[in-house]
Amino acid sequence: MKYLNSTNDRHGKRSRIGVLLVNLGTPDAPTKKALKIYLKEFLSDPRVVEPNFPRWIWWLILNGVILNIRPKRSAEAYASIWNEVGEGSPLMAISKQQHQAVQAYFQEHQVDIIPVLAMRYGNPSIAHGLSELKSQRVDRLLVLPLYPQYSASTTASIFDAVTRELQSWRLIPEVRFINHYHDHSGYINALARSVQQHWQQHGQPDQLVMSFHGVPQRYLHNGDPYHCECHKSGRLLAEKLGLNKNQYQVTFQSIFGREEWLKPYTMEVLKSLPAQGHKHVQVICPGFAADCLETLEEIAVENKGYFTGAGGEQFSYIPALNADEDHVAFLSQLIMAHSQTWLEQTEPDKALTEQRYLQHEYNQSDK
Repeated sequence: MKYLNSTNDRHGKRSRIGVLLVNLGTPDAPTKKALKIYLKEFLSDPRVVEPNFPRWIWWLILNGVILNIRPKRSAEAYASIWNEVGEGSPLMAISKQQHQAVQAYFQEHQVDIIPVLAMRYGNPSIAHGLSELKSQRVDRLLVLPLYPQYSASTTASIFDAVTRELQSWRLIPEVRFINHYHDHSGYINALARSVQQHWQQHGQPDQLVMSFHGVPQRYLHNGDPYHCECHKSGRLLAEKLGLNKNQYQVTFQSIFGREEWLKPYTMEVLKSLPAQGHKHVQVICPGFAADCLETLEEIAVENKGYFTGAGGEQFSYIPALNADEDHVAFLSQLIMAHSQTWLEQTEPDKALTEQRYLQHEYNQSDK
């Protein structure tokens, strides 16, 4: 029973809470090579692409066509925004700011939680993040995907990666997983304040377009709640802003392939608005916790072009919540709320208390 006296033994020690903050990910550089590595990992995920034909056919399309064409085009798009809001890709730079701000919030409020940043694809990986928490002897783990609305293609994929990594651990931590926060008052309030601040600088538009990332229409028919949660977020935000149904629209962007995706499509809506008399339009992307290629290049540049090309006069993109003070406070409080019972347990649980008793009895018998 010598192991009972080991200074490296965790048994009987106070529990530690860790939180894994996870976003989508980013390539390591705006180059064709880096994009090929990133896109292969991303598009090989069966949660991301669920083809309605045999998967081996998708493998051939991905490796034979897409990965030989798309990396160059994507690298050019990334290069246009690289280092724009910090070092590296905007998503990575902002995610690091969010992580540091959440960490500072816990320290300021004396909350004993260890936050670690990870990406579902690319670096730092989920495996790396979990390894870091393991090295800090975390035995209670909260996973927070930075996706307000749940989708199998995003949230569930993170769950897959976390549980797959934990399969190799000898001692599995107690795990909690935040599925979504699409209708949380703190999230809606932070969004509303960001819109109001934008209005103070740019005026209130004829139409507020709430654009979310798109997914195939059949995902909704197969039971994915994403479509419904996007619309609920949009409705709650509109109510908070005092908008009626004619002053905003919920749309979906980033359409890929020939299959029908969730509608209406953002690009088609923006092309049609000027003809309807809406010359001043603003777009917000409530599904993104941090700005990235999809917001800064696809919405703020490409889709702006669709609107102005159709006769629109004034277009502006309302930035994601990013490391905004309200957003950081909300995320921190969300984490604390889901960890509340852990935080209240200041004493070791019964099993650990019994372990300490056994160690004491062993030490006494040696005297």
